[in-house]
Amino acid sequence: MFYGPFSESIIGKAQENDLIEIEIHNLRDWGLGNYNQVDNKPFGGGGGMVIMIEPVYKCLNQIKKNAQEVKNPKVIALSAKGEPLKQSKVKQLSNEKHLIFLAGHYEGFDQRILDYLVDLKISIGNYVLTGGEIPAMVLTDAIVRLIPGVVGNDTTPTTDSYFKDDQSRQYPQYTRPAEFKMNNGQQLNVPDVLISGDHGKIKKWKKENIEK
Repeated sequence: MFYGPFSESIIGKAQENDLIEIEIHNLRDWGLGNYNQVDNKPFGGGGGMVIMIEPVYKCLNQIKKNAQEVKNPKVIALSAKGEPLKQSKVKQLSNEKHLIFLAGHYEGFDQRILDYLVDLKISIGNYVLTGGEIPAMVLTDAIVRLIPGVVGNDTTPTTDSYFKDDQSRQYPQYTRPAEFKMNNGQQLNVPDVLISGDHGKIKKWKKENIEK
């Protein structure tokens, strides 16, 4: 699931330019028994399967051991039980040297994983997906674009929605043509101030039109 999104566009170029390094690990490499088991039935009954603590523990130990140049990498579990993802958290995480994402599946993680093996639990919204792979991709994308050099103009992310305070959304954007007529004859025009050439007025308009 990860190879397509991580090999294309901005994330792909960031790796080509050695700005970031992404490694994808299969938890089954640390699975138990002949079938590389990583999940089991929940104690107390209930539907579905739960990710076991032992494979995760072994996996994290091995990854940390292989990354000796970075002490105490931050381990993040993508979980519905986590704190809601916000831009302020993304900015904070973009300063970390080494992040390890745990993508859950099935009915989620053995609670001991969340309580003792991770530093942070993050949710990308109040809804349930089939697994944590897509949330891991979302978090990766959000973080990578804030790393200096990844986006062509380093000032671009600072004008994005939510960058300032997790609430403010970017002012409206327009491009050519300045005038556009629909089939019903209605004329749709760009605000005059944006094509006035008056940079002071344009800056004031942008500030006034930030959405809260």
